[in-house]
Amino acid sequence: MQKVLIANRGEIALRVIRACKELGLKSIAVYSKADAESLHVRYADEAVCIGPASSAESYLKPDRIMAAVEVTGADAVHPGYGFLSENALFSAICADHEIKFIGPSPQTIAVMGDKSRAKEQMQTAGVPVVPGSDGVVPSVEKGKQIADSIGYPVMIKASAGGGGRGMRAVMDAADFELQFQSAQAEAEGAFGNSDIYLEKLLQNPRHIEIQIMGDGKGNVTHYGERECSIQRRHQKLLEEAPSMAVSEGLRRRMGEAAIAGAAAVNYEGAGTIEFLLDSSGEFYFMEMNTRIQVEHPVTEEVTGLDLIRQQIQIAMGEQLPHSASAINGHSIECRINAEDPVNNFRPAPGRIEEFHVPGGPGVRIDTHAYAGYSVPPYYDSMIAKLVTHAPTRYWAIRRMQRALDEFVIEGVATTIPFHKELLQHPAFISGEIDTYFVETQMLQKKD
Repeated sequence: MQKVLIANRGEIALRVIRACKELGLKSIAVYSKADAESLHVRYADEAVCIGPASSAESYLKPDRIMAAVEVTGADAVHPGYGFLSENALFSAICADHEIKFIGPSPQTIAVMGDKSRAKEQMQTAGVPVVPGSDGVVPSVEKGKQIADSIGYPVMIKASAGGGGRGMRAVMDAADFELQFQSAQAEAEGAFGNSDIYLEKLLQNPRHIEIQIMGDGKGNVTHYGERECSIQRRHQKLLEEAPSMAVSEGLRRRMGEAAIAGAAAVNYEGAGTIEFLLDSSGEFYFMEMNTRIQVEHPVTEEVTGLDLIRQQIQIAMGEQLPHSASAINGHSIECRINAEDPVNNFRPAPGRIEEFHVPGGPGVRIDTHAYAGYSVPPYYDSMIAKLVTHAPTRYWAIRRMQRALDEFVIEGVATTIPFHKELLQHPAFISGEIDTYFVETQMLQKKD
């Protein structure tokens, strides 16, 4: 491997470019016309424009990505996260052209990207799953029967879903048909696939995910858990590692389950097994993300590893490390988005007039933005990931509070004020959180 094309944009593209430079590999950026001034374009060894602003005509176009591969002579593609990172067809196209896709095989992506098939695969591997339907629910009538058998409340989910789309909570039978049809319609519009499955809705769960790494030969290791319960409409806002709710024994059991699930599909590269953890300490498989996660920096901070570099090294055929370093301290990541939290988190694209990033001990900033940069309205609104690391959670919180106070972004609304409020909330500070914390403890009180 000599030249890696990064089929992505923004901070993750810049992150991959940096890993390539450290490994002595040439990096190639692709960009839409809207991203011509992004830092990933400036820092790469080569850059190729692949289309207009719309992601459907640029970052989501496999033929344009492959044309850039051919023009530049790249021999590998790193998909980052989002866009084509979990697209089995794109992975297969790379394989057909003898281009190394830095990630799992097309077969693995296809199985784990289909939520109902993934659940069946995990059950076979002995991983605990949430009670629910055995695969896709063919009709409203069948769905009602299943819901009655497992008991309300239930969660309707899109098989091809992600990011909260195609998901509906149903509290009683009277509301089932309407929510089922609504979820189907949203799933069809978002993913071109209206398949739906059902799960028992767990009350006030925590969202805990395990970072795994595999070599594609059945060997898998894990690097501990991340707490991802702070979210709004199933979109994560803050992540941390480790979780206050996970003991050494629970970490071992969750890690073993994640390894078993990933090994069963001969997983290659970085991936995440996501679990729901109930109040009694029982955990259940939710889904697998067959890519690097946005929140991977908190795992890097507490393990001392470079997960992006390790992804690339595994793709180059290097041996998978048998185990991670011991967890060291605590890390928190705040997603700084160009959104207005005062106005229902409305997207706030525009020109950044002033941009001053925080610094000091234990502070990390992953960003592609700068003073004068225009946040485009066409993509995810994340401007930066602000990460702190300290010996304890208490000091990681205090360090994050200090860093948020130092972070200056003028010209666009951001989620910085929301994070400041969150990190001062007594329940967050004490660790009394669940996946509904933002709606029930913060937003609801403002209505």
